[in-house]
Amino acid sequence: MTLTAIMLVLHIASVVIWVGGMIFAHQMLRPVVVDVLEPPHRLRVWVGVFGRFFPWVWASVILLLLTGFGLIETAFGGFAGLPIYIHSMMGIGLVMMLIFGHVYFGPYKRLQQHVAAEAWPDGAASLAQIRRLVGLNILLGLATIAVAASGRVMGF
Repeated sequence: MTLTAIMLVLHIASVVIWVGGMIFAHQMLRPVVVDVLEPPHRLRVWVGVFGRFFPWVWASVILLLLTGFGLIETAFGGFAGLPIYIHSMMGIGLVMMLIFGHVYFGPYKRLQQHVAAEAWPDGAASLAQIRRLVGLNILLGLATIAVAASGRVMGF
């Protein structure tokens, strides 16, 4: 297996972990947690879920950056003449990373503090902000996947 192939596998696996994890948490886990748990338990569950998921997202972000720039060099010979769809993927991906950084250092940190202090309404507000931003990142992630899957075929 070539270095380019290894980077591509790691790149795609990172996307699957990050975007797939967000979709699972937002669309499958969240409705069940809302239906079966009272707010204090619900907020504690989310602190635990994010505590396990966010290290995977950080690893994915690092791998996406390393493999993305590595693939630009090995598969495309650098930035000169890089197809627009690669620029689009990179741009959307960087926006997603900024949103995740904001979630992690902003509302997630506040959620942890509110749960530790048993400030349930404030914790719920932080969780609602996370939910909205994760929803936005899901849409951006799906758009990036669409660009990646169709960019070369569509010729842009």
